[in-house]
Amino acid sequence: MSKKHIEECVRSSLEGYFRDLRGTEPDRMHDMLVRVVERPLLEVVMEHAENNQSRAALWLGLNRNTLRKKLLEHKLIK
Repeated sequence: MSKKHIEECVRSSLEGYFRDLRGTEPDRMHDMLVRVVERPLLEVVMEHAENNQSRAALWLGLNRNTLRKKLLEHKLIK
């Protein structure tokens, strides 16, 4: 899957989101999008990194402590 394909998926999902709103104005879309994308991103990357936080942080371009904080926020680790 290419970057362009991911962008198309996001665009299509957002168009569907606006259709579902039926004219109601959205609120805090950025926070909503980050929240719904971040968890599956972390889950998939951690799976492929075999739960190695240092490797996953490198792949994500994050500091390991930042990754750990996000994993805790999403209740993906204890």
